[in-house]
Amino acid sequence: MNIHFKDLILQTFKFPQKEFKAEKENLFFNGINLMELIKEYGTPLKFTYLPKISENIQSAKTWFSNSFKKHNYKGEYKYCYCTKSSHFKYILDEALKNNIHIETSSAFDINIVENLKNKGKLTNDNYIICNGYKQEKYINNIVNLINNGHHNCISILDNYDELEQLKNKINKSFKIGIRIASEEEPKFEFYTNRLGIGYKNIINFYNQEIKNKKNIELKMLHFFVDSGIKDTPYYWSELTKCLDVYVNLKKECTTLNSLNIGGGFPIKTSLDFNYDYQYIVDEIVNKISQACKLANVDTPDIFTEFGTYTVGESGGALYEVLYQKQQNDRERWNIIDSSFITTLPDTWAIKQKFIMLPINKWNNNYEKVLLGGLTCDSDDYYNSEQEKNDIYLPIYEKNKPLYIGFFNTGAYQESIGGYGGLQHCLIPQPKHIVISKDEKNKHTFSVFSDEQTEKDFLKILGY
Repeated sequence: MNIHFKDLILQTFKFPQKEFKAEKENLFFNGINLMELIKEYGTPLKFTYLPKISENIQSAKTWFSNSFKKHNYKGEYKYCYCTKSSHFKYILDEALKNNIHIETSSAFDINIVENLKNKGKLTNDNYIICNGYKQEKYINNIVNLINNGHHNCISILDNYDELEQLKNKINKSFKIGIRIASEEEPKFEFYTNRLGIGYKNIINFYNQEIKNKKNIELKMLHFFVDSGIKDTPYYWSELTKCLDVYVNLKKECTTLNSLNIGGGFPIKTSLDFNYDYQYIVDEIVNKISQACKLANVDTPDIFTEFGTYTVGESGGALYEVLYQKQQNDRERWNIIDSSFITTLPDTWAIKQKFIMLPINKWNNNYEKVLLGGLTCDSDDYYNSEQEKNDIYLPIYEKNKPLYIGFFNTGAYQESIGGYGGLQHCLIPQPKHIVISKDEKNKHTFSVFSDEQTEKDFLKILGY
């Protein structure tokens, strides 16, 4: 009978996989021996694997390029990175190696754009797509960007009032887009997304407020659904309604030439993840092409705003199991040396699932466990509710440490968790390292930030 943890994985999943393999009793991630990483930097440890960012961007560009050729599509594809997924400089530096554009959601995003422009990482030719509700500071930063010559800045109107605010402050011709307020899935508590302008109101708004304004060019229609790009009747229905608006608006507006389909590509959250990206892209491109052909209008440039897809699979978190606590005859709690609430907040907030694997002891017998964090909060746990399956790990031994890793955690966790600030129960932010490759394709490692200290917390708290 096969009772080792490695046997369990081999019987359950197709393994090894592109980024994961086990040698002897240790887990390797993209060729990196994670036990060696732990010996060097300790735990808890956060890491960012930068090569994955460029790999995913290039994959998306290839899928769209293939589809454009297949359908003889007349238009260009523009890949935008949604900065709210992770604002860190090392993320933007890596992403911008791939000739991409930027989507913003707040005033301070524009300050980041200005910084990147000053350092030569962005130019006026890069598209800056400004989304979200725009308070005065956000409006002013957009205005400054445009007035200073950034001709490819497109402010996406979230409501009717934003146009008036922009018009009163911008001293030259400028480009805008309109976001469609898509209808939500039936299971949602409300019917229409709070962002954007309703399907039925867009053409009237254009004719009344934009059409005869010589210094305003409507360039883009923006479409996005919160559930992401999925092969479901709901997604295709919403895309069809969007295309109806686009072709009718295009007949009224000669300057309209771009369709932004937002973000929403999923990432791998399980070893049995299966998503046919090329098929989905083919379907999207074909539907856009056919809708424009039937309406006898030109096909638009297609923009995407991938955030989680860009950075999600670059992140990971490593922990030591400090202690095992048997609470009753069925529940064994493995307690990690950090907190799920603070370091992987989505596991707590939305029951997000991540790939979880042991780092060592793959040749040991396994047991069913629950995983708990360090805080004195009953919600600080990760269990089968996230996994959809029971959690099994190599058997805990008090004198032989067990290490575990969570993978594809690179989107949102740092910003939601309050990176570098106060953490629940004053659990310190872990050490964070950045992994890249040099000119010889060898991995390089650098410490981005050390684990928080008591001095860091006392200073924030005013002591």
